[in-house]
Amino acid sequence: MAFLENVLKKEDGIDIEDFLNNLDAEDESVYEEADAFVKPMGLATDADIEAVMTEAKSGNIVLLNIGDLSRRNAIKLKELVTRIKSGVDDIDGDIARISQDRVLVTPSKVKIIKKKEQQ
Repeated sequence: MAFLENVLKKEDGIDIEDFLNNLDAEDESVYEEADAFVKPMGLATDADIEAVMTEAKSGNIVLLNIGDLSRRNAIKLKELVTRIKSGVDDIDGDIARISQDRVLVTPSKVKIIKKKEQQ
């Protein structure tokens, strides 16, 4: 009965952070039927380019974290992203920055709608 009381008391005070943090709880059965995945990856070295391109060539979407590299070495970041862009163009995929620290890389035939913010 105490559980029910706690649930009823929390109607007004929804813990949105707890809710959002638990969205990524793994459910292995979901993966069996998936045609493609959205994979979070980091970009730090040349080897990461191959991993990103392998995922894109496999039909997966990559959510690329560039935050650490952008703070450490902007020149290296530009070089690596340029190489990824070239590879993505070769497979008819797409690439776009979606936040300060994130770049979205899509596989063949998946395009990102890029809208400029109106001022």
